[in-house]
Amino acid sequence: MRSILVIGANGKLGSKVHANFAQSPHHTVIGVDVDELDIADFHATRAYITTHNPQLVINCAAWTDVDGCAKDPQKALKINGYGAGNIALASAEIGAGMVHISTNEVFDGKSPQPYNEYDPTHPINPYAYSKWTAERMVMAHNPHHYIVRTAWLFAHGGKNFIHSILNAVNAGKQLRVVTDEVANPTYNDDLADAIVQLADTARYGIYHMVNTGSASRYQFARYVLDKTGHADVAITPISSKEWARPSTPPTYASLNNNNGAFLGITLRHWHDAVDTFLMKEGLLK
Repeated sequence: MRSILVIGANGKLGSKVHANFAQSPHHTVIGVDVDELDIADFHATRAYITTHNPQLVINCAAWTDVDGCAKDPQKALKINGYGAGNIALASAEIGAGMVHISTNEVFDGKSPQPYNEYDPTHPINPYAYSKWTAERMVMAHNPHHYIVRTAWLFAHGGKNFIHSILNAVNAGKQLRVVTDEVANPTYNDDLADAIVQLADTARYGIYHMVNTGSASRYQFARYVLDKTGHADVAITPISSKEWARPSTPPTYASLNNNNGAFLGITLRHWHDAVDTFLMKEGLLK
């Protein structure tokens, strides 16, 4: 029996990871969120982790408002960067391993091909920098770490790109979607399953856990519309320069899953994942 602590357990990914572990007779799992624990407070984080004494800590907590991070970089660094560092230090002190969730945005998007796990990183916006800082701290403070990078998560019960596109259509809005932002649309439930598999391997390192295949935001939106009975709805293709926003995301930040695949952990193609998501939402036509 292994004891697991999920931090950020009320979030979409954290709640699914918590539920998956709770179904196993081989694990005991505890969940905590920001209302009980401020990961930016090192002493509080150390006390909580020490008291519960887990064998594995999974950090799903983060400030994921990318544009918000651009407006307040210090807050982003405090929560995403130093918060993860606090968890890494505290978990290492009790000999616990750590899973940390990171992002494809640690890359600058200038590569002509998908990024591999150990390609050089180069964050270009405050959110990305805060997550890059987290990676560095986790690697420095806890040798028993899994760093899991993902991209473009969509989950049930919350705001995501799929819901935004369909809400805009239902509101009669004209769709304008960028064509030069490319990454891997990734289903929250598939990622949670992969994390559970990975956590049982004791094969520490960096992993790219994304659904197979990549797409531009435009291609992602087009696929969603075609699958939900809106094939007749037009989308105006635009460049990222035409979509003003506080943050500057990397343009091409598709990820390769090499390390996970070597362990037999792969995620299905994003088309199949979107189909399953839409079916469960009652939106697939």
